[in-house]
Amino acid sequence: MMAVVTLGSYMGAAAQGAASLLLRYDGNMAEAPFHQPVLVQEALEHLAVRPGGIYLDATVGEGGHALSILQASAPSGRVLGIDLDPRPLARAARRLAVHGGRFIPVRGNYAHLADLARNNGVIQVDGILLDLGVSSLHLEAEGYGFSFQKDEPLDMRYDPDAPRTAARIVNSYPQEELARLLFQYGEEPRARAIARAIVQGRPLNSTRELADVVTATLGTSRSRRIHPATRTFQALRIAVNQELDNLAAGLPAAIRLLAPGGKLVVISYHSLEDRLVKTTLARESARCICPPGLPACVCQHQPTVRVITRRIIRPTAEQVRSNPRSRSARMRVAQRL
Repeated sequence: MMAVVTLGSYMGAAAQGAASLLLRYDGNMAEAPFHQPVLVQEALEHLAVRPGGIYLDATVGEGGHALSILQASAPSGRVLGIDLDPRPLARAARRLAVHGGRFIPVRGNYAHLADLARNNGVIQVDGILLDLGVSSLHLEAEGYGFSFQKDEPLDMRYDPDAPRTAARIVNSYPQEELARLLFQYGEEPRARAIARAIVQGRPLNSTRELADVVTATLGTSRSRRIHPATRTFQALRIAVNQELDNLAAGLPAAIRLLAPGGKLVVISYHSLEDRLVKTTLARESARCICPPGLPACVCQHQPTVRVITRRIIRPTAEQVRSNPRSRSARMRVAQRL
């Protein structure tokens, strides 16, 4: 396989993008420890990283996976690193600056993967990685409002310029819409009761206030494996950032961007993401996608990928011990035909 890239625009984008990000966003987070990526060796192996290859990390974050890909593809391999959140992207640009023009930091939404790649001179790539979900930086850094472990404004945006915050949803959505959101995105069985309590408790403007309302509604129990507000916070985060819509658009775009033989590796962290990845890969690898019951195939569908992992890949017990947040990670892999 041979990926295609236009080197002139690539080098220019790398220098300009890194400089802009560092100037605007690489400030008071500079001393925070970097997020520990999950399933790194598994990702490298399934991407089949080789020297001189061109790779795309569509959720590059602070650059943990990208660093390993750059090292494995040395001396001339390249990585286009995309992220919607400019704050970890700035940290990735600083962290990977030692690799020079081999790393292009690009702020953007992977739902628009093809345009972002094309605008940076990349036409095809040898491998694409999607590591979904929140990072340690999102949970621990000030100002995000993703965690109920501390009291912060109800924000939950990856993109600080996006207009919709969690506070806006919590304080303005009708009760029925809130219940639907909590049930659909959080798989919360008591969504209606929580939505009713939220509406009665408005205005709620901080993570602590929201977590207290949910806890008071559900109660606490020693047998409960997770915090009572976990599903509510997950649902709001997904809704604020339109995560499932972006994933539904980004997966087909990633497949189209792969060179023949190129690999797509997706790491998800909850059943909604994993179900969407599984069904998309199943559809793209099928020879027929006609509705059940038709006497003959009429869709003329041509498969675009071959599914490599019939069973999901999970972190080992040792990986979970060293990084407990990796315990829910699930990897699926496909290869472009």
